[in-house]
Amino acid sequence: MKRYNKSGFTLIELLVVIAIIGLLAVASVVYLTPALKKGRDAKRKNDLAQIGRFLSLSCYLPDAGDGEYDLANLLQEFKTKNPQYANFLAKTPVDPSKGDDDQSYYYYQVIDGGKKCVLYANLENQAEAVTLPGITSPTPGGGSGVYETEAAGWNGTDKYFQFSN
Repeated sequence: MKRYNKSGFTLIELLVVIAIIGLLAVASVVYLTPALKKGRDAKRKNDLAQIGRFLSLSCYLPDAGDGEYDLANLLQEFKTKNPQYANFLAKTPVDPSKGDDDQSYYYYQVIDGGKKCVLYANLENQAEAVTLPGITSPTPGGGSGVYETEAAGWNGTDKYFQFSN
């Protein structure tokens, strides 16, 4: 009579382990996604506050005049006209989920011949608390904080952060 040395795992044991690993992977994605969105929103707010303090000191008026500009294009013009600030603005801040060197997805709006301006971006966290309840669009001179619009933006929510003088 032959005896077989039974070593290894059965198919059932392997399937159970794979199912458990799958559940853990799904649970981690579900729980980490909101944290990642909040982290990217924190970066957006920080970027806008830093560059906003600089640009809104006197509301930079581009050569094209009043209007709305992507920050990548605006800073390129600004550095060309003011080379003494090139080191300070060496790397253009960009939206962490969509931005690149050509389009930052951070927008600057200037009105009244450069008297009022606002820098804004679309947030990812839909649960972000609104701190500017009277505003439904980017508002030069409207203060800094979170506002809500009627339509979703490029990051999929109707929440925006603006930095304005």
